[in-house]
Amino acid sequence: MHDELNMSVSPICLKNNKKYAFVRFTDAKKSCEFIIPEGKLSKNDGFSEEEISGLKLYVRSNMAQLKKMAAGINLFEAFKNG
Repeated sequence: MHDELNMSVSPICLKNNKKYAFVRFTDAKKSCEFIIPEGKLSKNDGFSEEEISGLKLYVRSNMAQLKKMAAGINLFEAFKNG
């Protein structure tokens, strides 16, 4: 049986004049996190190398949409409505 895979995208962060965001994938037992726009894996807790390769391909193939999602997140609205 396959667990449901969830994805979340952080708001845009700024450090040393560089913009970045995090894309996190989780299921019931595992989690991992990529930094965009680099598409670099920053954390992995339980995903296999094969699964990470597939998720990395997803992140890189959908980079424009993921960046748009991160840019559209209003942190203050999320807390107000959450």
